[in-house]
Amino acid sequence: MNVTNEIMLDLKRRERTGLDEAVYCAGKSVAHLLEIIKQVEARSGRMLLTRLQQDQFIEFPEAYQNALDFDLLSGTAFFGDPHPQAGLDRVAIIAAGTSDAAVAREASRTLIFSGEKPMEITDVGVAGLWRLMDRLEEIRSAKVVVAVAGMDAALPTVLAGLVDAPIIGVPTSVGYGAAEGGQTALKAMLASCASGLAVTNIDNGYGGASAALRILRATS
Repeated sequence: MNVTNEIMLDLKRRERTGLDEAVYCAGKSVAHLLEIIKQVEARSGRMLLTRLQQDQFIEFPEAYQNALDFDLLSGTAFFGDPHPQAGLDRVAIIAAGTSDAAVAREASRTLIFSGEKPMEITDVGVAGLWRLMDRLEEIRSAKVVVAVAGMDAALPTVLAGLVDAPIIGVPTSVGYGAAEGGQTALKAMLASCASGLAVTNIDNGYGGASAALRILRATS
């Protein structure tokens, strides 16, 4: 199957928006993914892949497996070196529970690829509020906070009432039946009584990190 003509990369996205093109791998064939990597390689470029599954990765030729920095938990991979580090702990990634870690890691890896080294704090959900309060001064030192939570998703609202930095809520699909695959978390964040809370789509750690990067660039 010749897939060359089916690929049209946006290699000047960073020039326009400050954000690299990222390749969403879910639903793409291995042939499409390999063609994308080949085109980026031919231009000596770098690329972030998201939602890359292990069964896709293991079908790549060994040379490409070795060329990718693949993180199984988040389903992200770096092709080429990340951007040089521009910031340390300017973004805090706060996850309510370890069940939210995959989405939080996607956000963290997106930031790392873009040159940020985020502060990562996990398992500080409101079921044990003391855990969050113990880390609050650290969190307050960040310029942007990405709060990742499922179930009732109270964490972003609590943070937005305690921290003056922009808060980006990322709802996750974590939770039992009434959590409805993240719908309850999404609606809870959208209905938050805390002013100025911004919210991404369900499980969209990449989107939360990208919003944080835009805020950093606008305020630097």
